[in-house]
Amino acid sequence: MTTRTLDAPTASPLLEWYDRHHRDLPWRVSPPMAKRGIKADPYHVWLSEVMLQQTTVPAVKPYFANFLAKWPSVIDLAKAPSEDVMAAWAGLGYYARARNLKKCAEAVASEHGGVFPDTEEGLKALPGIGDYTAAAVAAIAFNRQAAVMDGNVERVISRLYAIATPLPAAKPLMRQKVALLTPADRPGDFAQAMMDLGATVCTPKRPACSLCPFNGSCEALRLQDPEQFPVKAAKKEKPIRRGAAFVAVTSEGEILLRRRVESGLLGGMTEIPTTAWTSRQDGETSAQAAPFKARWKSAGTVTHVFTHFELRLSIFRVAIPAPVQTNDGWWEPVTNLEAQALPTIMKKAIAAAIPLAFKTAKG
Repeated sequence: MTTRTLDAPTASPLLEWYDRHHRDLPWRVSPPMAKRGIKADPYHVWLSEVMLQQTTVPAVKPYFANFLAKWPSVIDLAKAPSEDVMAAWAGLGYYARARNLKKCAEAVASEHGGVFPDTEEGLKALPGIGDYTAAAVAAIAFNRQAAVMDGNVERVISRLYAIATPLPAAKPLMRQKVALLTPADRPGDFAQAMMDLGATVCTPKRPACSLCPFNGSCEALRLQDPEQFPVKAAKKEKPIRRGAAFVAVTSEGEILLRRRVESGLLGGMTEIPTTAWTSRQDGETSAQAAPFKARWKSAGTVTHVFTHFELRLSIFRVAIPAPVQTNDGWWEPVTNLEAQALPTIMKKAIAAAIPLAFKTAKG
């Protein structure tokens, strides 16, 4: 194998590549826009970064547009009822992000007059903003020289330096490398360029190394094995948890819903009655745990994979003439389901019992 002499990595070729090949995203101020004097909106940057955590760009785009239509400014979001925010977030997953989004908006509105702090330290003092989000907003919205590292950046930097330490133990070294590469000039563009490079060129499988601006500096390419990076620790098998969910429908087309407690998994979201499953324990799986006595019939099982466990819910359905009084919850027309803060697992459960529920809701 021929030995290649590598150039020391610098930001310049990446920024030149970004000027030509950047993605046009609804929350982004592109290089041509910046040349016209358009400035990044910190509210847009923050909102998009929170939404994009563990979620794809195509999935986020309609949610981002919907949030801005409902709440054009951070002050508008701060004033919004929590249940409306949760309903608008439903389907994006990781619902603690939505609760923290609301808390952060309230803090920016009440403590900072609706103006985001412009430093990493100031941003990290806000509710729900950690190291990554603080660095991203500081760099992209305020052009601070902050080291921004998401999954795409981890992949690029691990290959560039052939970092053999498995994740997550490698993160401090990766962050150090990103910090050294981040230029004082255009740090926000550099951060977005690294993300774009990882998303479009330095992909997990079959990276397009011939198109990469770092191909003269990449240690993994020199080793002819980019796909082995980043090295990941062996995954632990996810535990399986079980529970039951109950879909009750009246002859007028109303369904029994209730709201989960604010804390914990899916906190504050709307649900159909379910048993007391958690990430650590099973719930009751039989019709004996139903919210009221009736002739409940099995409607199959649905499965949903959370970050740390897999949930399997036994679904039971009953049709009754009129609403039944219960200790908590309310009866909602099936046609209104799309407006409710229903997480994906609850939509799956309802659809198992009422296959046309969400088509009906959409009209």
